[in-house]
Amino acid sequence: MAGQVEAVGAGVTAFRPGDEVFALLTQGGFAEYVCVRESALARKPENLSFEQAAAVPMAAVTALMALDQGGVQAGHDVLVNGASGGVGTFAVQLAKAFGAEVTGVCSGRNADLVRSIGADEVVDYTKEDFTRRGRRHDLVLDIAGTRSLRACARVLKPRGTHVVVGGPAGRWLQPVGHIIATLAVSPFVSQRVAVTRVTDGGNIRGDLMRLTELIEDGKVTPVVHRGYSFGEIPAAIGYVEEGHASGKVVITV
Repeated sequence: MAGQVEAVGAGVTAFRPGDEVFALLTQGGFAEYVCVRESALARKPENLSFEQAAAVPMAAVTALMALDQGGVQAGHDVLVNGASGGVGTFAVQLAKAFGAEVTGVCSGRNADLVRSIGADEVVDYTKEDFTRRGRRHDLVLDIAGTRSLRACARVLKPRGTHVVVGGPAGRWLQPVGHIIATLAVSPFVSQRVAVTRVTDGGNIRGDLMRLTELIEDGKVTPVVHRGYSFGEIPAAIGYVEEGHASGKVVITV
């Protein structure tokens, strides 16, 4: 979510009423008012609208955590499976900001979008199986969950890392089976395997501050696919569940 501080608790020192902020909420934010822990809140990037800023926290923090877990470095070769989605569009931009060479996997209709946000190469999964290509990568970010770990291992370097991106507990059920299957197979592949799942723990505020700096430096921009009004929330959820949105869908209260 993103908005303006209305009031603060007695122990809050970093914010005051009137501050423009954004926050990561693991329990949702479809409301006119929300109560947010100080540790999950940060100053809104000055160059973003509230609608743009609301698209950042969950997806961008997830992408940032995944890249950190993958040990991304300048010069690394990174593949993002699911590059046109909410997490994927941030993962592509962040990997580029960190100096990596990025391959994005998406459908052909989203190829131009993924190129426009910095991907050096785009693979259309409707025409080509990225796990059958000869190129090997230092890091594979598996957001879409469309291929098995054994298949993805074929395009990982011997010391590469495979990171599976999952949703926060209780929110997204679909990735759970893929995550369990990946962890079950992980002892039988030589490369490192990790799972990214955003929870209430960790240094959320620090991650939001890192993202603010990157956004204000022009290195990362949220991709907002469509906006809905508060009264259109059921339609917005239905649209997202269809799985065709590129970037993020935002509710304006």
